[in-house]
Amino acid sequence: MEVVGTLKVKSETQKVSERFTKRDFVLTTEASTPYPQHVSFQITQDKCSLLDQFNEGEEIKVQFNLRGREWKSPQGETKFFNTLEAWRIERLQGSNNGGQTTQNTNQASNTTINTSSAPVFTANTDDNDDLPF
Repeated sequence: MEVVGTLKVKSETQKVSERFTKRDFVLTTEASTPYPQHVSFQITQDKCSLLDQFNEGEEIKVQFNLRGREWKSPQGETKFFNTLEAWRIERLQGSNNGGQTTQNTNQASNTTINTSSAPVFTANTDDNDDLPF
């Protein structure tokens, strides 16, 4: 999945354990609407440094996986948690990566100009999922 928005917050890398590091960031989508969305993402391990090249306020495209997990408390209560795990981040404006990236990012930014109630997250149209919605 991918989403385009403005980098609102980027946190420092956190060392969760000896073998696991993570970094959180927030992307603002639908900024020109009355109800902008502030969506929290996470990057892990060696990908934490991907965020170093971006500044807060820049427009970026984030490709991510949606992760979910179940947790049972000692009292028997069950809770579910979701994580948006980013695996690629690209700059949309002022890119210095050449013409091919610029063409791709212009196409991506065109999909975000519409301020109607279009969904924030879009899947690749080449995906062959069998979900009814």
